[in-house]
Amino acid sequence: MGAVIMHSVVSVDGFIADEKGDVGSLFEWYFSGDVPIVMGGDEEYDHSGTGSGFKVSAASADYVRAMWESIGTIVMGRNLFDQVNGWEGKPPAGDHVVVVSHRPKPEGWHPEASCHFVDGVVAAIDKARELAGERIVAVNAGDAGAQILAAGLVDEVAMDVVPVVFGSGRRYFGGIKGQHLLEDPHVVIQGDRVLHLRFKVRR
Repeated sequence: MGAVIMHSVVSVDGFIADEKGDVGSLFEWYFSGDVPIVMGGDEEYDHSGTGSGFKVSAASADYVRAMWESIGTIVMGRNLFDQVNGWEGKPPAGDHVVVVSHRPKPEGWHPEASCHFVDGVVAAIDKARELAGERIVAVNAGDAGAQILAAGLVDEVAMDVVPVVFGSGRRYFGGIKGQHLLEDPHVVIQGDRVLHLRFKVRR
């Protein structure tokens, strides 16, 4: 069974977006390099939002490509799903999406997509693991990710740290309470305008 990894791009002061969900300059490093990150197949949905796809530095390319290719299922909260409309049923990585939500999937929304709405974080991770098989379950940071971490269901924390200070907004660890210990980072990669870090969760 693959690992459960909580992951997001984050400011140095711990924010993944502003109060409205705008990521501002956090994702600029995805477009400022020379190495394209090729997604499988022809994409009808442009995840980059630029029309030109993702192009990162050589220092980041192998790490980002390997991470994305290892993902089987993405777990996200309802706010992010609504904000990006579930990427129109075409997630940026992996084949499946699990949405933690008390509300059902919008009626008629992309019936062809492997997108599952689950009430509760434990059930969401169970479903995500079932779908991912031996591949990774990638949990989006924020409130849903924080609940999954607090429930003891996260194996690793991955952060793409960008040198910008937001001051306020949506926190990487949401409204998590209490102390949660991580091991020393086992991945430290310096890219251009981004620092890739991965920490195993201490059990």
